[in-house]
Amino acid sequence: MPSDKRLNPCELEIDLFCKGAKIDPALSPEALPALHRTRAGLGSGLELILPGPLKNIWVNVPVEESFAKSSPYLLTKANGSFHLLHEPSEFVYPVKIPPEPSWYSQKTSKGTLMSRVGILQGTYLGIYLSNTCHFWYSRPAPTNCGFCTTGKNVGINEERTKDLDDIVEVCEAAKKESGVTFVHFNTGYHTQGRELDLIAPFVKGVKEKVGLLIGVQATPTSELWKYDWLRDLGADHFSFCYEFQNPAYFEKFCPGKFEKIGQETFFKALEYTTKKLGKGSCSGEIIAGVEPLEDTLKAIDYITSIGAFPTVCIFRPLTGADMEKFPSPSYEEMVIVMRHMYEACMKRKIPIGVAPNIEVSLVVQPDDAQYLVEKSWSHRAYRLWLKSLKFLSKPYFTRKLIPHPIHA
Repeated sequence: MPSDKRLNPCELEIDLFCKGAKIDPALSPEALPALHRTRAGLGSGLELILPGPLKNIWVNVPVEESFAKSSPYLLTKANGSFHLLHEPSEFVYPVKIPPEPSWYSQKTSKGTLMSRVGILQGTYLGIYLSNTCHFWYSRPAPTNCGFCTTGKNVGINEERTKDLDDIVEVCEAAKKESGVTFVHFNTGYHTQGRELDLIAPFVKGVKEKVGLLIGVQATPTSELWKYDWLRDLGADHFSFCYEFQNPAYFEKFCPGKFEKIGQETFFKALEYTTKKLGKGSCSGEIIAGVEPLEDTLKAIDYITSIGAFPTVCIFRPLTGADMEKFPSPSYEEMVIVMRHMYEACMKRKIPIGVAPNIEVSLVVQPDDAQYLVEKSWSHRAYRLWLKSLKFLSKPYFTRKLIPHPIHA
């Protein structure tokens, strides 16, 4: 990052993902919320809000990983407000720290601590539904993804298995107290196809009793009819983490997915669900900063070409992961990736940022990247179209957030 250039909110978000931040030793522990290490460990950073003129950006900043110790950013507090000081340039960026929800410390009627069931990652509720991904228990050696730490979190930092009544109560609390509109259910590998059977009762229960937009993320199945079934039960969104476009990188860093599922199964499921639910309803999730840059750009082009939107995670060398010592990616390359992400969505006219109150702190969202593109006429037209679409879709989403019986 050029030390003489002040960053806009999305550039700052990218740089924080790549470099993390240090915390001023003068800050008392009581001044900061607890770090909740759940859902593969990706939610273990510090949640910050970066104010901006186009939109505020939520970012989960690495603070515990080893690479963050050499970060040029220092989180500090002055005159009652938090700031990020970029020490080489002495630029000061005002930030906000969202308060920890009161329901985190509450217990369900069955006595389960709510923060061990689900946590906020931005403004949405993330819930890892099942026991640990079975790739961690493959024999003769584990075949877990190299960047993942799920096998070291589930059952330690969160409940090993989730109860439907507990989940309903947590969703109710998150909706009432935190204004949550979207809950994201994900699970690791079990037996190909059975993951959706596991998720089904939770989708139905939350839709009937709480009324939320529901996302489902699971390893894909070739039994494509199950996606129709989940949609009938109330699923609004499907996401597929195939991680790498380059087949060699997919095989190397996702050995379990390569052996048991295959990259093509991800593509077929993503294409099928996008066609069924409509443009912008599903996402392909990839990791940037590991495979060659051109492969990541190809992934974005593929995902948008079929009408889905790209969820691009900047690689994070998590503590305890097999890839813990793998270098964090460069800021310059990640800016290229995220600019391309927005331009690809604009070119394909993918609706982004339309659903109400969904800010994801673990990734650079496609609409975050509007800060990275030149303000051309096509960009202005796209933004106007998105704004109109968001206004016109309000009644649709209002109905979606009302609990109602499911007859599937």
